[in-house]
Amino acid sequence: MVSISKSPPRGNNYILVVLDSCRYDSFIAARPRTMRKLGKLERRWSYASWTAPSHYNLLMGLMPHSSPKHVFASEYYKRDFVRFQDRLGQVDFEFKSLIPALYLPTFLRNSLGYDTNAFVSLPVLNPKTPINSGFDRYRLMEKHNDMRAMLREMRFSEERPSFYLLNVGETHYPYALPDEPPDEWPRISGVHGVFKHLDEHVTGGKLPKRRSPFFDQAKLDMLRARQIAAVKYLDTVFEELFDLAPRDTYITITSDHGELFGEDGYFGHGPIQHEKVLEVFLLEGKLR
Repeated sequence: MVSISKSPPRGNNYILVVLDSCRYDSFIAARPRTMRKLGKLERRWSYASWTAPSHYNLLMGLMPHSSPKHVFASEYYKRDFVRFQDRLGQVDFEFKSLIPALYLPTFLRNSLGYDTNAFVSLPVLNPKTPINSGFDRYRLMEKHNDMRAMLREMRFSEERPSFYLLNVGETHYPYALPDEPPDEWPRISGVHGVFKHLDEHVTGGKLPKRRSPFFDQAKLDMLRARQIAAVKYLDTVFEELFDLAPRDTYITITSDHGELFGEDGYFGHGPIQHEKVLEVFLLEGKLR
């Protein structure tokens, strides 16, 4: 594992990795070994059921919550934000530190001198969106499913600490690995071409009638197996990330939301109110 002689000035390097759409029990079923080396695995709950609003919350510093009982929201936020003292190596970090922007990248760059970077896989997070605020470098990757390509672009300076957001798409539908030809990806009618169908609706066109019943469970089970296989594959990529990142880099791994594979008649995520689309994982720790 690569090491440096001392921690970066004014704080830890911090990497936030979001396995897009990866639901909690898929992560558990994959039994990742490398990622689990970071620390305790926590069962948490996303603040949102789809990618864009969830990432906005994450970049406000709001990690998926633990849904505590008998606690005022303000007290929970206060306790959860204390964990940023460990993540950033800043003993005096508080929620009020983010005011007025209430945006972690802006605070890290302007107040703590971080080099701020984002590599995203999903077009809904493209650089033209409001998510891209406070970043020195923000890039939509050429492929939606290649975390290893992100690692090739990562650089760490000894002059200033770095923050990286990595939005990882291998765990997002169609749960494809980088070396899998697109013509072999599973295709579900109605999932691809969503913007085209929305435009047809707005301009008065007729949406195509569904000619088949809801996805059969065998296909849904196959899709969930693909997501589990993607987590297993990504565990090998994390070996490379851990070797690349300097000593004392703090890494958080989580998901922006879960995914439905036929439970109660649902597939995917988005306009869905269901436990499995909000149930996510969180694990984190510092490289030694």
